[in-house]
Amino acid sequence: MSAILSADDLNDFINPGVACIKPVETLPKQQPTDNPYEVTTEDKVAAANPPPAQISLTDCLACSGCVTSAEAVLVSLQSHSEVLSTLDGHKELRLPWEQHGHANGEINGVNGHSSEGKIFVASVSPQTRASLAATYNVSEREAGNMIAQLLSGPYGLRSGGANGSGFTWIIDTNVMREACLVAAADEVQQALTTPTEGQKKPILTSACPGWICYAEKTHPHILPHLSKLKSPQALTGTLVKSILAKRQGISPENVWHMAVMPCFDKKLEASRSELTSHSWHAQDQSTDPVRDVDCVITARELLMLAESRHISFPCLPRTQLPKHLRPSFPDPTINSFLFGRRNPKHTPKSPSADLSLTVGTSGGYLTHVLQTHLAAHPSSTLSIQRGRNADVAEYTILSATGTPIFRAARYYGFRNIQNLVRRLKPAKASRMPGAVRKLARKPGAGGGGPGEGEYSYVEVMACPGGCTNGGGQIKVGDVATLRQIGGTGVENGSAEQIVLPAQREWLGVVDEAYWSADDASTSSSADDDDEMDVDGDGDTEMNDHHNGINGLNGDHTASGDNDIVNGISRSHITHILHHWAKITDVELEKLIYTTYRAVESDVGKENGGGATEMERVSALAVAQGGGW
Repeated sequence: MSAILSADDLNDFINPGVACIKPVETLPKQQPTDNPYEVTTEDKVAAANPPPAQISLTDCLACSGCVTSAEAVLVSLQSHSEVLSTLDGHKELRLPWEQHGHANGEINGVNGHSSEGKIFVASVSPQTRASLAATYNVSEREAGNMIAQLLSGPYGLRSGGANGSGFTWIIDTNVMREACLVAAADEVQQALTTPTEGQKKPILTSACPGWICYAEKTHPHILPHLSKLKSPQALTGTLVKSILAKRQGISPENVWHMAVMPCFDKKLEASRSELTSHSWHAQDQSTDPVRDVDCVITARELLMLAESRHISFPCLPRTQLPKHLRPSFPDPTINSFLFGRRNPKHTPKSPSADLSLTVGTSGGYLTHVLQTHLAAHPSSTLSIQRGRNADVAEYTILSATGTPIFRAARYYGFRNIQNLVRRLKPAKASRMPGAVRKLARKPGAGGGGPGEGEYSYVEVMACPGGCTNGGGQIKVGDVATLRQIGGTGVENGSAEQIVLPAQREWLGVVDEAYWSADDASTSSSADDDDEMDVDGDGDTEMNDHHNGINGLNGDHTASGDNDIVNGISRSHITHILHHWAKITDVELEKLIYTTYRAVESDVGKENGGGATEMERVSALAVAQGGGW
C-alpha cells in the first residue's frame, strides 16, 4: 500500500465492530465420505482447509456488525488497482454512433456489441479537483484538465496497459448536482404543502453516504426524514447507463462507470443494492443487477493510479483534451447538458460574506433551498444564527413583518449529528397508568433558537467542514512530498523551500480552490473555441424560459422571475429531466429517487431457534471441523 493512503488516515470511526462472520458462512460444505467408519487423518483435514474468504463491500453493507469507512480499505474492490485491472482486462468499446473512427483513433477495432469490450466513463467531483489544485498550486480548471489528460489523454492511461484503454467520457458531477438542487427544492416544497405518506419534517439531506450508513444502522427513526433523492454520483451513473441501455442497446454490463470522490464512504454508496440497474431496467430483472457506479476512488487514489502507470501527474498537460478525444454523447440534448459550455447566467457564484455560513463546500443544497424560498418571497430576509460551533448553524427566513416563514439548519460532523438525531427521536409513551407523555427535547432550548421539530430542512454531512474535508482528500502533510516528486518544488537547480499551513488553514486553501471554479467557468478560453452553446436541435443554448416548464411534476406554466435561483434555471433542469425520462421510457421517480432501509444488528440477539448470533457462528465453525 502506498504511503499516500494508509489505514491510519481513516479516522472517521463510528462504532466498534464485531467478529466478521462472512469467512465462516462461506466455508464449503464437507463432502460425505464413502466409508463413514474411515478414520480421518491430520493430513486430510489440513488439505481440506478452504482458501481465505473474499469479502466485498456489498457483504459489509449487508452485515450490521460494524459501521466504519475503513471497510473500504479492507476489501479488494473499488481501488486504483481495480481500475487498472479492468482497463487491462477489457478492450475499449467502439461507440456504435461514431461512424468515422473511435475517439481513441482506432486503438482496438472492437465492434459496438462485443461482450468483451466496455465503454469506460468517469465522473469527477469538484472537491477532488479543488484538492489537486491546492496540492499542485494550479487552478481548479487546470486540475480538471490534468485529470482528463490522465484518464483520456495520449500521455495518460492510454499510453500503457494491455489494451491501451482509456475513459471515453469525463463528466463533471457539478452538472448533475444542479439537477439534484432543483429536485431538492421541489421535494422540500412538496413536504410543506402536500407531504407524501411516511415523509416527516424536517427533510434531511441524503447525499452523504457516511451519514446514511450511520442512520440506517443506528437510528432507524431518522429514515422517514431522509430525502429520497439520489446523490450526484449515483444520478450520473443512472443517467449514463440508462440512456445507453435504452437508446443504444448497450448492456449495462458493458458500461463501466468510475467516480472520483472526496471520501471513502462513497464506495459504500456505490455498493448499495438500491443503486443498480434493477431499479430502472425492468427487462433486466432476470439477470444479476449491475451497479450504476462500478468503482469509486479518491483524490489520493487517483495519484496512485498515475504512479502505478509511471505517469507524473503534475507533468500532465493543463490544457483541455483535443476535440477528437471528446466524443459526443448519443443524445444531443443530454450531450449539450453534460458537456456544453455553461451559460454565465446559469452559473452559481461564490458565496458572499453574509452567506458564507450557508453555502459551504458540500454541494450547496441548503443555500439553494433557502434561495428558492427567498425568491418566492421577494420582501423576505434571511437571519443566520450560529450554533455551539462553526459546523452548526440555524437559518430563518422572515417576512417583511418579521414573521418566520421558513426554518432550516446545518449540522456537520458526527458529534453534532448525534445531537440532531437524539432530539429528533420520538418520545416514548410511559407504561405507567396516568403518566404524562414526555416531550422530545428541542435544540436551542434555553438559547432562544428554533428546535429541530420546527425545521423544514437540514443539511447533514458527516465530515466537519464539509466535503472538501473528506477522508480521501490530500492531507497537508503529503503536499510537500507530492510537489517535490512532481518537480514543481524545484527551481534553478535548487530545491524550493515549501512552507505549508496547518491542516485547518490548508482546508481554507482547498475551499478557495473549490470556489475559484465559478470564475473560471464564466470566463472564455481558447480551449473552448470549438465548443458552441447549442442544444439538441443545434440552436443556441436553451434560454431561461425554455418551454416554460415549472416543477418536476411536468406542469407547463409560464416561468416567472423565480425561474433562475442561484444561477440555475429551474425550467431548463426540469426540461432535461423530463427529456431523460421520455427517451428511456422510465418513470422519472425511478430514475432520480432511491430508498433506505433499517439495518438491525443480529449480533448477540436470539434468532428463531433461540440461539444467539455468536452461538450460531460457533456452531457453523464446529460443523466445518473447527472452532474457537
